Amino acid sequence: MKKTFIFSLLISLVLSFAMISCDNNKNTVPNDTKVDTTQVVDGQTAELNVENLVNLDKQYMFNTYGKDYRWYETCIVLKDFLDEENDGTITGVSNIFQVVFEKGNGADVNVVMITHVGDSTQVDVKRGFWVEDKPMNEDAIKVSFKDAYDKVMAVNYPKPHSRHIVLRKEVGPIDANPQYIFGNSQAQLYVDAGTGNVVDKNPVFPANLNMPLGEWP
Repeated sequence: MKKTFIFSLLISLVLSFAMISCDNNKNTVPNDTKVDTTQVVDGQTAELNVENLVNLDKQYMFNTYGKDYRWYETCIVLKDFLDEENDGTITGVSNIFQVVFEKGNGADVNVVMITHVGDSTQVDVKRGFWVEDKPMNEDAIKVSFKDAYDKVMAVNYPKPHSRHIVLRKEVGPIDANPQYIFGNSQAQLYVDAGTGNVVDKNPVFPANLNMPLGEWP
């Protein structure tokens, strides 16, 4: 399963309100379970809030599968591009988990994707392992998405022409906190979710290492 999984997943959200796809994962188990995690304030559907949705989805995972799940990524799609006029409005959020299902004398490993678009929530389960990330269950995410967005918009770095952000703890030779990654294959900005530090190079790889990023949209 390629790491391009998550970004094809993101672009699918914008195009089809689904954001549920898995490159090169042919062995899938469809499970289009509907789960109501809609946030309502004074009778009106609330705006998408990343932290609230992460917490709601973690609670869903605990209630459904127990405590032994792994949280790997949170993917966010903005309404507008970072390098154009925008106010940080979010159009979709997807949280990615992995869980083990006991099966006879063995077990199946499954990826659970919970997608929020507007007031719609969908859960999709696909058989397979999630790769290239470390689980973030035990990490302290001290910087909110809104704070990370504000920091990116305030720095002097050029803004990537992208609407995509992913919170992940990437596997690499250097141990680093989870990062909010704003960008695409041409440019990225990284916000440390523990310290709020903003850089334009991937902190899990040495600065002199030219690391390919795959096929980001």
